[in-house]
Amino acid sequence: MAKEKQNMNTKILFRSLILFLFCIVKMNAQEVLTIENALKIALENNFEIKMASNNLTIDKTNVASGNAGMLPKVTATLTDANSIQNSSQTRQDGTVTALDNAKNNSLNYGVGLDWTVFDGFKMFAKLDQLKELQKLGEAQLKRTIILKISAVNAVYFDLVQQQQQLAALDTTIVISTQRLTLAQNRFNIGKASKLEVLNAQVDLNTDKVALLRQKESYANRKIALNQILARDSKVDFKVVDEVTVDDKLILAELIALAEKQNPQLESEIINKRVSELELKQIKGERYPTINLNTGYNFADSQSSLGFTSQSSSHGLSYGVRASLNVFDGFAQNRNEKIAKIQIENSKIAIEQQSLLLNSELTVAFQTYLTNLELIQLEETNEAIAKQNLSITVDKFRIGTITTIEFRAAQLNYINAKVRFSNAQFQAKLSEIALKELAGNMTF
Repeated sequence: MAKEKQNMNTKILFRSLILFLFCIVKMNAQEVLTIENALKIALENNFEIKMASNNLTIDKTNVASGNAGMLPKVTATLTDANSIQNSSQTRQDGTVTALDNAKNNSLNYGVGLDWTVFDGFKMFAKLDQLKELQKLGEAQLKRTIILKISAVNAVYFDLVQQQQQLAALDTTIVISTQRLTLAQNRFNIGKASKLEVLNAQVDLNTDKVALLRQKESYANRKIALNQILARDSKVDFKVVDEVTVDDKLILAELIALAEKQNPQLESEIINKRVSELELKQIKGERYPTINLNTGYNFADSQSSLGFTSQSSSHGLSYGVRASLNVFDGFAQNRNEKIAKIQIENSKIAIEQQSLLLNSELTVAFQTYLTNLELIQLEETNEAIAKQNLSITVDKFRIGTITTIEFRAAQLNYINAKVRFSNAQFQAKLSEIALKELAGNMTF
């Protein structure tokens, strides 16, 4: 009888080994997507990043002397006017001249140049403003990239957590299968009741349901990651098995980094500079505007009736035009006052964003520290639960504990593994949030 029991246990272990090896082979056949590769794909494919990059290209294109009004405008013109009329002319001496279907033609063409050589320094302020808008586009692109990198990190490591929980449930299926086999063997030799077998079967089915649910969640997270990476949702892959958390972050260093490179705060600072340059352009209206103009024109006209039947001319024209706003209904004062208020609002926005940033960093850092402590605690709990399960399995094999005690130890171990995995994931989310606020995401 002892030999038969030993053979049965050997078969159980052999089946478990075959199942374990099958899972390994199946997982190795899949693409292993690292977080570095995921970020690379996102930077290349993500739609929002592409649009933000295109917007930055537009801002760069707008930075041009001609767009600021510094360059002259050259215009070519051509006018060809024709008419057919019935004309009648009566001269002073009473002579009457009449002609039906008299044709008249006037042709004018030429090239003209108009150049604003001075406009109260508005053109220089405009060019500087265009440069600042380019910097604003760069900050917005950086913010878009950081947000997408944070999203990719969050979904990726959530998927790692889901994969870890899937492995934990695979383990509990193996344990529950062994328990059912042992219970069935004990029932066959009369050492256990049918109730023990039924309870083992119910628990195994419960574990299978949980495994199916976890597989569904795992598959859905894969689709979510493929969506962020802007690739086919059917692309299959696996992720790494571990979550590595950076536990060396320091709050003071994060705050210092945020003040220098947080894209939102950077955008507010740039907006203030844009408002200052807008005021500079408005103040330029108080100065005179000086324009130079020149051109070379050709003119030719033909008339079927009149003193002159044909005339033509061509030549150079040039001149200077100066204008000064003397009175505009106090619009200049109003515009300057509004521009100064906008600058003041920009200063307030910078202070508000800076305070908000510091508050968010402080709260996120406290959460980060708590999650680091939870990792250590849950890791210890998992080790204890694993040891407890090992002892419980040995006792169950020799029949010294009940099935209820066995199931409790099994669930404690699985729950401990899930909590440890979740603690790592939550700590990773805290790390991601801190680096996002500091503008220090690696890409």
